[in-house]
Amino acid sequence: MKRSLQILTLMLLPVAFAAGQSSGKPDLTVEKIMQDPVEWVGSLPDNIYWNDNGEWIYFNRNPENKARAPLYRVSPEGGQPQKLSLRQEKSVPASRGSYDREQTRKVYVKNGDLFLYHIGEGTIRKLVNGKGRIQNPAFTHDEGAITFTMEGNLWKYKLKEDNLKLLAVFKSGSDREKKEPANQHDQWLRQQQKQLFEVIRRENRKEETLDSIRKAMEPAFPKTIYTGRGSATNIRLSPGQRFITYNVYQRGKRKSTEVPHFVTETGYTEGKKTRAKVGGDHFSYGLEIYDTRRDTGYSVVTPEIPGIKDQPEFLKEYGNYKENPEPREVYIYGPYWSDNGKHALISVRSDDNKDRWLMLLDPATGKPELLNRQHDEAWLGGPGISRWGEELGWMPDNRHIWFQSEASGYSHLYTVNIQTGKKKQLTSGEYEIYDPRISKDEEHWYFSANKVHPGERHFYRMPLEGGKMTRLTGMEGRNDAYLSPDEEYIAIRHSYANKPWELYVKENDPDARPVQITHSLTDQFKAYPWRDPEIVTFEARDGANVPARLYRPEDAPDNGPAVIFVHGAGYLQNAHKWWSNYFREYMFHNLLVDQGYTVLDIDYRGSAGYGRDWRTTIYRHMGGKDLTDQVDGARYLVEKHGVDSDRIGIYGGSYGGFITLMGLFKNADTFAAGAALRSVTDWAHYNHSYTSNILNEPARDSIAYRRSSPIYFAEGLEDPLLICHGMVDHNVHFQDVVRLSQRLIEMGKEDWEMAVYPVEPHSFKYPSSWTDEYRRIYELFEEHLK
Repeated sequence: MKRSLQILTLMLLPVAFAAGQSSGKPDLTVEKIMQDPVEWVGSLPDNIYWNDNGEWIYFNRNPENKARAPLYRVSPEGGQPQKLSLRQEKSVPASRGSYDREQTRKVYVKNGDLFLYHIGEGTIRKLVNGKGRIQNPAFTHDEGAITFTMEGNLWKYKLKEDNLKLLAVFKSGSDREKKEPANQHDQWLRQQQKQLFEVIRRENRKEETLDSIRKAMEPAFPKTIYTGRGSATNIRLSPGQRFITYNVYQRGKRKSTEVPHFVTETGYTEGKKTRAKVGGDHFSYGLEIYDTRRDTGYSVVTPEIPGIKDQPEFLKEYGNYKENPEPREVYIYGPYWSDNGKHALISVRSDDNKDRWLMLLDPATGKPELLNRQHDEAWLGGPGISRWGEELGWMPDNRHIWFQSEASGYSHLYTVNIQTGKKKQLTSGEYEIYDPRISKDEEHWYFSANKVHPGERHFYRMPLEGGKMTRLTGMEGRNDAYLSPDEEYIAIRHSYANKPWELYVKENDPDARPVQITHSLTDQFKAYPWRDPEIVTFEARDGANVPARLYRPEDAPDNGPAVIFVHGAGYLQNAHKWWSNYFREYMFHNLLVDQGYTVLDIDYRGSAGYGRDWRTTIYRHMGGKDLTDQVDGARYLVEKHGVDSDRIGIYGGSYGGFITLMGLFKNADTFAAGAALRSVTDWAHYNHSYTSNILNEPARDSIAYRRSSPIYFAEGLEDPLLICHGMVDHNVHFQDVVRLSQRLIEMGKEDWEMAVYPVEPHSFKYPSSWTDEYRRIYELFEEHLK
């Protein structure tokens, strides 16, 4: 009977897809919307930046759909964008680099080589041919030289003398490892030999004398610095050139997962190592200092940091609170030096990511002094605060630091005086700040914010000490702004919900009108009247107002079908007013609405853009309020929009696939069918950096993992389930769905099926795979919701 229904559905598909044409609209098909986006939608501008004299705006686009997106440039005064030849591209300075204080010179790395660019003169000078990986080029504090790392060692290039000098060599291991015995027995034997034989004692004395002579004759530099079992990163020379600071990264001993690749050039199955699973010994990241004046090295010490021994509250649930706990492990980032070169700031994070300490560092002793502590019993995050995206720095007076914090519930700008410790909040309100920077004249802030609406972003200017925010962009949607070097113009990458990204330029004036520079969309894409989804809110069971995108047929039938889409990543926003990263899903929702479906796309609890409480409500229970928001969304569709409660489907990928599984396993009475794509099925098998924030670690907080993982609730499956997964997914491993499928088999579950994609990673690459996946999703909904 089921096979007959599938055949009937396939027979009806051409009729259903033609319904759009009969209403005057071009027809949408799965094949059309899942084709190569450049050929179908258009080549959108990306990687936007100004050249250093403000003459050109550069960006990438690829209208010819080649393997590599060419570089384009356009004048801020308008005109037709010009595509650069490969020869022209080679001569363009890199978009990123380090500047001198007056911003007249820039040092950068391009194609492995080190260059110096005199901006006013327009001249470029190659300083070093890339013999290895060159990183972190920067002017010394006196601006007479440039420091950088190459092949993992610290170098200095003196500009006037045209002289390159190796300052320090970094090696793993220890200088004490030379000939020391490996174990206690061998040590005893060696000591016995010394006691018994004069000839051995004489040779030892001779070797010690030669060692002392060699050390006396060795130059101070290059100094060999040993890093133990770790490797040196972020190697820097202090402004006074006395201290060399570096982080030591040491990978943990956890076992990595091997992902087999079956479709290979060799014809053999090839395994590739990927990330380890959450928990256990993952990595360490300490800060070390070498004092060139005293010829000694030492670590930045942290055991006395206030709160370093605090224990998380969840341990009480297990009776694991200790009377005298050890200091928590920390990661140290920095140092960040003040412009006058006198002060060093470091950011210290606890391994459990529940604390961040901003501290003033004394490089001569390695001792830090507390300036600000941020604590969150869940985990620290939000714009400008996450471990891999901190926004902080020095104010122009060299007496204050600035940073972002969620102390008020939303990510805002703060300063703190390094002498008095006095903290000041510069922005406030139920909105968030993104990408703050200080103006060239050091009198203003520039930043983006979602102040107008949680799903809308604009660019603002504000006095340095806080005060009135002046909005500089006016187009509804999202406006990613790029200031010209003289800050006279703003390049804007803008989009709206049904209008993909285009490049605009305008004067840096709130009343100036933006001029559109690119026109990227294809005629066939523009021919369809893409819907502008309504941004709605509905009340959840706990009284929260949950935002969502709503797609409705013009003449929605009573008791019609509906689909709920669940975005991925957890901490991501999709109920917004700009062109979604989920553009394929957006187009698929238009297709569904053409066929009579209502679609709801929810920014459930855990989503980005709504502050700290919204972000952390899922702490220790994924599949809690993030899931009940989907169930309450279904109720909202029934009560407010006449949807049939027996014909509601759910689907999503990654985190959305996880929620889909939880929805079908725990709320069979709400959802009639679901499609789980690239889904996490057991959080104990996902990565550490993401999962440990939300659920702690499996061995320490097994309760959180047990109630958050779909594999423990598979017995609840009653309705049709489609599982789709790429077999070379290095993010959510294919093993996840293999383990779940074995559970379903052992439980005797029948109404499920799995489609696998042998060459696809987490985000599919090939139109044929996208088409196959969404054809299956569409057929699932047509069969079970119509």
